[in-house]
Amino acid sequence: MQNARTRARQHEERESTSEDTTESTDECPECGGLVVADEEHGESVCMDCGLVVDEDDIDRGPEWRAFDSQEKDQKSRVGAPTTNTMHDKGLSTNIDWRDKDAYGNSLSSNQRQKMQRLRKWNERFRTRDAKERNLKQALGEIDRMASALGLPDNVREMASVIYRRALEEDLLPGRSIEGVSTSCVYAAARQAGVPRSLDEITDVSRVEKAEIARTYRYVIRELGLEVRPADPESYVPRFASSLGLSDEAEHRARDLLKTAKDKGVHSGKSPVGLAAAAVYAAALLTNEKTTQAKVSEVADISEVTIRNRYHELLEAEDTLPA
Repeated sequence: MQNARTRARQHEERESTSEDTTESTDECPECGGLVVADEEHGESVCMDCGLVVDEDDIDRGPEWRAFDSQEKDQKSRVGAPTTNTMHDKGLSTNIDWRDKDAYGNSLSSNQRQKMQRLRKWNERFRTRDAKERNLKQALGEIDRMASALGLPDNVREMASVIYRRALEEDLLPGRSIEGVSTSCVYAAARQAGVPRSLDEITDVSRVEKAEIARTYRYVIRELGLEVRPADPESYVPRFASSLGLSDEAEHRARDLLKTAKDKGVHSGKSPVGLAAAAVYAAALLTNEKTTQAKVSEVADISEVTIRNRYHELLEAEDTLPA
């Protein structure tokens, strides 16, 4: 009985010592003790005598950091991470369109015919039903518009997730795929803090402005999306960069908008118009050359709007010249 307790205690001590290691069934060739894998150093070590049985082990653990068991199971060394920007989340096989092998050599005629047949069947299996075909077309539209607007990857991911939710909630009947995908891009850009004006969205979309606005309101209402009004300051860096203005002018434009918000001048006004007017006013106040026509072209807004908002901003700043 005493020997059994002693062995049990020794086993517990070995387990507590090797919390961060993975045990194996191998025995030490010197003393016959337990051999464990030290993942931190890439070695297999005997727990009794300390003999290094093997070194330079292959790390078969997760590729990225994981903070819970679910993430650890999901993030394994199996290739590129999944993404919502592809209809199959990037899990299916892609066959390259170039008829070349791994060494860059051209394929023979028979091999080219074979690869063409494989591409055809691969495409059929990737989109096996109408839902997947719908998703593939819509995500392609989202990627095209996001590229044309210069939106970052997180906005594309967010727009794809919104469209997937709309598809699952059966919001598409009676509406075009292009209209819903455009409204998803518009909503995702505003949620991510990199908004684009409705006119800019319309320029890269294949549907009319009225349909985009109508579908956008419908999607955010049905999905319960919380989209705050666009902040005029979020447009300033892009406008200032396109006009080639200095950092001083950009900071001055931000100050004008902050003063306007403090005095309530921004209420009921288009954030794009306010941002364009602030950039134009800041350029004049810092003695930098620009015109209302240039600002109008960059912001895609009329010169009349810029003039009206310009006077309102300067009046709020109490710097309107006599």
